Amino acid sequence: MLGKIQKRMTARPHDAVLCDIDGVLRHWPPAEELELAYGLPAGSLAAAHFVPSRLNPAITGKMTDEQWRSAAANDLAAACGSADRARAAVKAWSMLEPRIDPEVVSLLAKARETVTVALVSDATTRLEQDLARHELSTLAHMVVSSARIGVAKPDPGFYTIAADNVGAPVDRCLFIDDTPANVAAARGLGMTAIHYQRPEDLRAALAPYL
Repeated sequence: MLGKIQKRMTARPHDAVLCDIDGVLRHWPPAEELELAYGLPAGSLAAAHFVPSRLNPAITGKMTDEQWRSAAANDLAAACGSADRARAAVKAWSMLEPRIDPEVVSLLAKARETVTVALVSDATTRLEQDLARHELSTLAHMVVSSARIGVAKPDPGFYTIAADNVGAPVDRCLFIDDTPANVAAARGLGMTAIHYQRPEDLRAALAPYL
């Protein structure tokens, strides 16, 4: 199916669209109220989870999502007053629901009809579960998760593996991401890369496919 789409779209500027998830398709709510409820300083939950020494193994598949959250809870035990309370705080944080941008969903769904579309994300092993829960599993032709391929953006290996997965040369891929460093890395490899800041950016980038 992907080959047929690519053959039909040879006149288009790209053979595949690689679109980031967090910060583009979905947006996570702030955790200040939750942290206040558990007596934690603002930013504590993010700090415990996203410290590089913990985040990097989680998003490259060296530890599971459950292990990642458990390790963060251990760090928060003292601040929360007990290990049980810290685990409860992390569980509540883990249950926060993101806002799914309906305009981005619509744009990607339309583009999918005429060009190969892949969702590409630095994510933990929970990504597929989350996408299924929000009925996004079939939005794109495929999902490229850092936890499954063992390398994360902005490592060049992430982009080359993603291009291989969609069956397109690197220089025939359109990459969309909200993080400037990820965009710069894609451009460095020869991809057309768009720094996403608002849905209008995505609409303009996907104009040839809509």
